[in-house]
Amino acid sequence: MDHDTGLSRRHFAGAALGAAGLVLGGGVARAAEQAQTAGGDLGPFYPVIRPGDDDFDMTHIKGRKGRALGRVIEVTGRVLDRKGNPVRGSVLELWQCNAAGRYAHPGDIATAPLDPNFQGFARLVTGASGEWRIRTIKPSGYDSPIGHRTPHIHFDIKGREKRLITQMYFTEDYATNSQDALYRQLGEDAVTAMAQQQAEADRYRWDIVLGEG
Repeated sequence: MDHDTGLSRRHFAGAALGAAGLVLGGGVARAAEQAQTAGGDLGPFYPVIRPGDDDFDMTHIKGRKGRALGRVIEVTGRVLDRKGNPVRGSVLELWQCNAAGRYAHPGDIATAPLDPNFQGFARLVTGASGEWRIRTIKPSGYDSPIGHRTPHIHFDIKGREKRLITQMYFTEDYATNSQDALYRQLGEDAVTAMAQQQAEADRYRWDIVLGEG
């Protein structure tokens, strides 16, 4: 059985139970806790120089006419606690490589070109329902000292009490996901780091669950 398919079947079965909203325990209905999003580390390319423009739209830099190269996508979601409550006012920082697989970071020795119209970093604050949204380009995979990295976006989320550092992956990249060393380290928790492609192919959904608010 394909590694990712097996994980998906087990976890999506559990997610379906959680989506029902209630489980029985001792004859009393109670809200089902949600699985915490799998964590990670900052990685070597956390921005050391912040761009002047860090809004939700990473495909365009204010004051420039051009648009970033690559496939434009939109990702929406919410930041929640384990009980499914929204975590309002969470601060999200996110960064990624461009469509050619290059980070705008002095430590990236990749020979792929930089994109002068790609923002590469965003800082967001969640609203009353914990919602957030970004417009960006689908990142490329790239070779690294630890092997080939599958497409991903880095996130650093600070809630009221908890901080979560993680990476978001894409469901359609199952072939390269299964070959990525950091993705494979997540084991059965990998499904919590997956952005789900929506009916519109360029739109994704990913809810982030903190251990606490």
